[in-house]
This record gives sequence, structure tokens and C-alpha cells, in this order.
Amino acid sequence: MRPAIVDEFDPPFTVTEPAMQTVPFVFNVPHAGAIYPASFLASSRLDAIALRRSEDAFVDELFASVMELGAPLMTAHFPRAFLDLNREPYELDSRMFDGRLPSFSNTRSMRVAGGLGTIPRIVADGQEIYRSRLPVDEALHRIEWLYKPYHRTLRHLVRRTSQLFGHAILIDCHSMPSSSVSREDGIKADIVLGDRYGTSCATLLIDLAEAALRGRGYTVVRNKPYAGGFITEHYGEPALGRHALQIEINRALYMDERSMAKKTAFPVLADDLTQAFAQVIADIAGELTSRPIAAE
Repeated sequence: MRPAIVDEFDPPFTVTEPAMQTVPFVFNVPHAGAIYPASFLASSRLDAIALRRSEDAFVDELFASVMELGAPLMTAHFPRAFLDLNREPYELDSRMFDGRLPSFSNTRSMRVAGGLGTIPRIVADGQEIYRSRLPVDEALHRIEWLYKPYHRTLRHLVRRTSQLFGHAILIDCHSMPSSSVSREDGIKADIVLGDRYGTSCATLLIDLAEAALRGRGYTVVRNKPYAGGFITEHYGEPALGRHALQIEINRALYMDERSMAKKTAFPVLADDLTQAFAQVIADIAGELTSRPIAAE
């Protein structure tokens, strides 16, 4: 039976598409969901603002214009604190649940140990989410009715794109707390690009993305502190013509991290991101006329 909580998201995720997909790109925003069901809030020790510390707030709006570039945009509406799509499907902490987890659950990953499994135990600043243990069935319902349909749809988009164009490029879009990118030299990264240290996409793709963003005045670093999570690793198969690149945007560029309010610079950043990826798309197309994009 479909759990009632699934209907509270109505719908759990959306795919916004152009009339015709004209580029081999798919954009994905798995952590910007901002619908917090009353039953979830009631089960939490935290208020809504504290729960939102894990949210990639407004990233879906930052990338909303990619549809005008000819690419689909997929966005989750349920929050990361409720279910994290950038994890394995059963990366679960047995200490969180009443009942026995499936035997195939990954209960010992580093992410589970840190409280950030598929059903997170903590929010981004380390505060415990729940007042008490959850029934195991609650976790399994979230995975069955939210996680699995989301990834089925994302896989479909990537496979369809690959069939249409001979290759597919997934851009996994996130934001990061400004505190996570402080550096000893006093410079803070505006943007971190992650390609799993050269394994999830062709070097050409990350090179072009970095150049386009640096050309618009942003400080860009690679893979530190974010190299890409499950989505980048799982969907990035360069040898098969499927490439995945994660982008993390410093939240201080576009929002007040305490009040969760947009800054006046928000539309400028959104336009810069659109123009940067328009350039990447054009440059990739130019390269494809002479050679296929593949793993180097």
C-alpha cells in the first residue's frame, strides 16, 4: 500500500523539459527539496529552520534556465534530511531503527558512521534529527516510494539522452556551506567541481566547466572537499559514453546562511551559471565534431 506521507509531496519530484531536447546534457538537483511534512516535523527534535541546514536551498532556481539551453532538469521536492538521494539505496544506520534491516543493507559505510546515510541521522551541522527510533518499515517505505522512483526516472533520462546523442552528460547540482570551503591561505572556493578524481567523466568536461566558470570571475577548485557522491560515481561511466560531473556552489554567494534568504546577487549568479554551461555545451559540441568525448 502506498504510504500516505508520499502524497504530501505531490509530486515527490519533477522533470522540467524543453519541447525538444537538443543537447546531450541532463541537470539534476537532488537536495533542494523544501517540503517538510507535518509528521516528519513532529518526529524531529529540530525545528524547520534547523532541518534546512542540510538543504541545498534554491539550487533548483539557480539552474532553472538550463531548459532554455535544450536540456532537462530533474528536481526532488522532498528534503535531504528526510531522504538522501546521493547515497546507496540501503546505506542505513541500524541504531536509528526499531526492527531488523534487510541483510543487504550497508550499515558500515563512512557516511553511515558520520550520520549521513540514506535516511540521515543528523543535519549538516551535526544535530540529531529524531526524537526516537524509527520503525524499519518507515525507512523501507521512503526508499521504495521515493528513492527508487527518483533513480528510475534519472536513469531513464540518462539512457534516453545517450540513445539520442550517442553519449550523455549528467550535471549533478549542489550547494555547500561557506564554512566547508575555508582554506589556509584565506581564499574560499566559490565553486567545487567533482569528477571522483578523474573517474566519473572525461577530463575535457571538467576542464571546460572550470574554464567557463573562472572566465566569469569565480574561484574554482576540483574535488576538495567534495569529489562527488553516489550519483556522480554511479552514473559516471566514461568508457560507455556516460559522464557525470558534480558542481557545488558556495551558499554565501547567493543566500544568507542564517536566515535562508536570497541575496540580491542571486539572479546574477543564476545568469552566470546558465551562460557558463551554455559555453560548455557549445565547446563540447565543437570537440565532438572532431572526436568523440570519451575517457582519457
